[in-house]
Amino acid sequence: MAQMPFSMQDWVLVIFLFCAVVVFSNVVHYLVFGLLKKDKLETRRRSNEIERRMTWPARSVFLVICLRIALPFVPRIPDIWRGRSSQLLEVLLVLGLGWLAISGVYLFESLTLRRFDLSVKDNLRARRIHTRMQFVRRILIGAVFVIDAVGLLWSIHDVTLWQWGTGLLASAGLASLLLAAAAKSTVANLLAGLQIAFSEPIRIDDVVVVQGEWGRVEEITSTYVIVKIWDERRLVVPLSYFIENPFQNWTRRRAEIMGTAFLYVDYSVPVEPLRAELDRIVRGSELWDGRVCGLQVTNLTDRTMELRCLVSSRDSAENFDLRCIVREKMIEFLHREFPNALPVVRIESRGQISGELPAAGGVT
Repeated sequence: MAQMPFSMQDWVLVIFLFCAVVVFSNVVHYLVFGLLKKDKLETRRRSNEIERRMTWPARSVFLVICLRIALPFVPRIPDIWRGRSSQLLEVLLVLGLGWLAISGVYLFESLTLRRFDLSVKDNLRARRIHTRMQFVRRILIGAVFVIDAVGLLWSIHDVTLWQWGTGLLASAGLASLLLAAAAKSTVANLLAGLQIAFSEPIRIDDVVVVQGEWGRVEEITSTYVIVKIWDERRLVVPLSYFIENPFQNWTRRRAEIMGTAFLYVDYSVPVEPLRAELDRIVRGSELWDGRVCGLQVTNLTDRTMELRCLVSSRDSAENFDLRCIVREKMIEFLHREFPNALPVVRIESRGQISGELPAAGGVT
């Protein structure tokens, strides 16, 4: 039996239903997100983050659900178009739910990391949580993509395509084995990422020395690590490097560190005044953490004494600056109090047996 074409009343009804769906979905969205807004500052900040991350994904899901509910009430739609419209809405719903899930992962990461500030001095726990959350976020988003792809294939009402998609998913295990054999380095980096996330040889914002370069761990991806060098360069290092090779981690347990500044002076310089001057310099600096300050003679050569100034600071950046200050101030003190303290080359003349001057260019 042929269906009657759309009349003006039918078009009015369709437009009315569409507008009602849009209004109803927005009202539901407003009520749900309105319940999250409270008077407390922290709760308000949390609700603002939820609204920023989830507003558009949630609104799209609400709209598609309402359209799916309203579709049977539209009169005189040909069955083929009704079926295609229903399938399109199911596909959009699956995509919207995937978008909503990914936004939820980012929201979970953001709310979790809000309590762990990397800018504080004692940020060991914060660095641990930031490192783990980055890796967990990537795993969860990858899982959402896989689940959403499966749901998308199963939502299509085409037996041939559904069977093809099911066969493709069934062969994913064999394909993954082939890919693993063809990309051993990538798989090794992924496994290294798991080890790094839970055994924690490095964390976000750790100070490391890799291949002679000093820097901070800026980002840990699923395959490589970005190390921000002190001069703003970026060192890209495969994850497997941190499992297979030795490297220095200056903030493995805590950020506090000791550093040295070496002075090379003449034997005629008394050590005790230099030790007192070092103590005065360090105590007058905010970069010193009050733990270690000492000066020792660590080596002797045929011409100089080696003096080691050992000082401690809250982190490596402050310690570097403190060591520079110690060098500058100690040199100024030596110039002022012991002008002959810096290394000199002594030439002793015992006279000439023949009474003649040495030849040109000779040194005695």
